[in-house]
Amino acid sequence: MPGLLVEHAEDAGQSPPAADRAKDESPPVTAAGPGQAVPTPLLSVAVVAEQLRRRVPGGIGTYVTCLVRGLAGLPAPPRVTLIAGRLGRPGGVSEQIGSGLRIPAFGPPLPTELVTRLWDRGLLSAGAVGRRADVVHATSMAIPPLESAVRRHLPTRRRRPILTAMVHDLAWRRFPESVPARGRRWHEDGLRRLAREAAAVVVPSEQTADELGSASAGFDTSRIVVIPEGADGLPAPDAVAAAAFLRRLDVDGPYLLTVSTLEPRKNLERLVAAYAAIRSSLPEPWPLVVVGPPGWGPALAPAPGVVLAGRADEAVLSALYASARVVAYVPLAEGFGLPAVEAMSAGAPLVVSSGVPSATPAVTGVDPFDVDAIAGALFRAGTDEAWRAELVAAGRQHAAGLSWEETAGRHLAWWTSLRAG
Repeated sequence: MPGLLVEHAEDAGQSPPAADRAKDESPPVTAAGPGQAVPTPLLSVAVVAEQLRRRVPGGIGTYVTCLVRGLAGLPAPPRVTLIAGRLGRPGGVSEQIGSGLRIPAFGPPLPTELVTRLWDRGLLSAGAVGRRADVVHATSMAIPPLESAVRRHLPTRRRRPILTAMVHDLAWRRFPESVPARGRRWHEDGLRRLAREAAAVVVPSEQTADELGSASAGFDTSRIVVIPEGADGLPAPDAVAAAAFLRRLDVDGPYLLTVSTLEPRKNLERLVAAYAAIRSSLPEPWPLVVVGPPGWGPALAPAPGVVLAGRADEAVLSALYASARVVAYVPLAEGFGLPAVEAMSAGAPLVVSSGVPSATPAVTGVDPFDVDAIAGALFRAGTDEAWRAELVAAGRQHAAGLSWEETAGRHLAWWTSLRAG
């Protein structure tokens, strides 16, 4: 698989030696026809990866890692750098990207929370890495200024970079009670910065595009592009490690599974209530295994049969999806919903809420506020073999059309068109 072309420097305030810069910026030659060749500029993209430094990278972290992996698999990959606070661990982000790619992060040796606050206040810029890129792509509302206030007013012979960003969802507006007040303020401030500074934004679903295009968000539709995410971001399942993982939890036999960060927006309290309503009616009292790290908000209350598993490695998670009797994912709202399509890709029967746009084109979603509807869907998906087969077939077919390499290719085409314009 072709690798990404990586710039090397100690932090965002340093640049590679001049000889290396010249080598990096030399355009490759591609064939234009028999006996002809034309130079093709190599796009340089700085991807903001600060989310990977956080305690809970979540779905945004998955987007960062899978997008970079997808770019690496393209026939003509761009030159990519990562921007993130280093925390004294220059190899940490590269290790999270994985897949044999070594992509050091560039950023000041500061905790990522401090880096983000400095970005928000305009006191820290994307530095030399951002200045040398054709495109700086923010992967969340954490948006680094492209230049310092002083440098912004200095003349330059180099074309300034273009800022783009991913807006994953506007759930803090739809369900403000499910997001801390501080988080709502931060997202609103970030949205205003994007409206003011970004050349264009990408969203993972038409639902998010519609919300972002509303008058209250301040974006016209010409600046919004919809690019769905992939369903194939997980590695091959490690059945042996997954079996050991379940043994440590005292889970022996069939189980129901849900995967998410444990926070109010994920609607786990209603899911647990729905499970409690059907547990005694199941062929066996199959446990509900809850995989994911704690987020914010009250801890999920203990309940009979509910097993809080914590985090799982990617290969273990892949195997857990594949062997689950049912996967349930019923959040109040999502911009896309990666766990849903990952479960579909693994061949699991899926019970999903209507707030998950990634899955509802293939599977009918249930009302996330209706505990009885969730309970009925869980019971049917666990016991009705014909319906289970329909769910699996529809899910596999839908997920087969969602690849991270396709997502990355569409990002690259989008960035290239913006730069050409």
